Amino acid sequence: MQKILIANRGEIALRILRACRELDIRSVAVHSAADRELKHVRLADESVCIGPNNVHESYLNIPAIVAAAEVTDATAIHPGYGFLSENADFAERVEQSGFTFIGPRPESIRTMGDKVSAIHAMREAGVPCVPGSDGPVPDDPDESLRIASEIGYPVMVKAASGGGGRGMRVVHSEAALLNAISLTCSEAESAFGDSTVYMEKYLEQPRHIEVQVLADSYGNAIHLGERDCSMQRRHQKVVEEAPAPGITESQRRYIGERCVEACRQMGYRGAGTFEFLYENGEFYFIEMNTRIQVEHPVTEMITGCDLIAEQIGVAAGEPLRWRQEDIEIRGHAVECRINAEDPKTLMPCPGTIDHFHAPGGPGVRVDSHVYTGYAVPPYFDSMIGKLITHGPSRDSALARMRTALSEIVVSGIGTNVALQQEIIGDAAFRAGGTDIHYLEKKLALD
Repeated sequence: MQKILIANRGEIALRILRACRELDIRSVAVHSAADRELKHVRLADESVCIGPNNVHESYLNIPAIVAAAEVTDATAIHPGYGFLSENADFAERVEQSGFTFIGPRPESIRTMGDKVSAIHAMREAGVPCVPGSDGPVPDDPDESLRIASEIGYPVMVKAASGGGGRGMRVVHSEAALLNAISLTCSEAESAFGDSTVYMEKYLEQPRHIEVQVLADSYGNAIHLGERDCSMQRRHQKVVEEAPAPGITESQRRYIGERCVEACRQMGYRGAGTFEFLYENGEFYFIEMNTRIQVEHPVTEMITGCDLIAEQIGVAAGEPLRWRQEDIEIRGHAVECRINAEDPKTLMPCPGTIDHFHAPGGPGVRVDSHVYTGYAVPPYFDSMIGKLITHGPSRDSALARMRTALSEIVVSGIGTNVALQQEIIGDAAFRAGGTDIHYLEKKLALD
């Protein structure tokens, strides 16, 4: 693989570029007009402006990205996360145009991108799933009521093509069900162009546990342990850690082996994440992300495995360089997402960074594309970086995070650093095992 085009922006684009340099692979940065001064654009071997500030005309513009690969003689395209990373049509177009797509095969993306087909595939592979409708909600109202009664209230009505917390509605009673289905169908059609919805049991106090996997084109697959991503607001992750507090080695082996077997049965290739709700000692599959995750650094810190390098190697046709017996969990890692947000309203806070200082010290990693003088644009996600700490124990990782948060300086714009300090110092979080509703309840009380 001689030259990789990075079809993304921000910290993940910089992360991919650094992996390319370590592997002695040339890089091409594509960017919108607003992103000419991004760090990875400055550092890449070549750069191409693919459109104006609007994401639909730039980072979601498939013809422009493919054309950029053609004019720069790139041999592969890495989509990062977000944008087109889980777009099967994009993956297909990339490969039809003669480039290597650094990710799963298009058919795998399609299967796992539709939550109904994903659940079917997981059930066949023996992966535990949330009790539900086992398919789309039928048009017959009486049948919908029967299914909900069989599952047991409360139930959740979810868009089959949904994501990011959209197209989801909790129903606590039979009287509210049919209206909830109708509203969710309309919302799904509007947001995703697909009105298909399904139904599943609503777990009231679950944790969010996810399993990282890697697979190659030769039937080899491994898992790299689990992450706890339960600290969320508006269904968006705020703090992630690995391994998950309270998960035993036998539980890790059990759920990891189920995920690995699912990869083999699907013929999956590349990096992926199986996401579960976890309650009362049981795992329930909810979806699979067929891409690299924002929170992949915590897994890298506790295993020593470079997930981006593995993605690139597998896409180039190489077998996995790791076997399951090579994976050893060492210590604990925590990641805090640093967002450009108003500290009180938590609304996006774009603007120019007057001064940026990254913390340091043992076990501290900063994945960020920002620098002093960088203008945070209003057109994209508000995350400006990730602060990751690693230590021999969870307590030591949290202590290092507390110190790192006290050292980081981002002036000129509002950030969520104060919120992250509050979370890291929170007694319930420090005890481990908080559920996915904990942070929103805490913020509502403050």
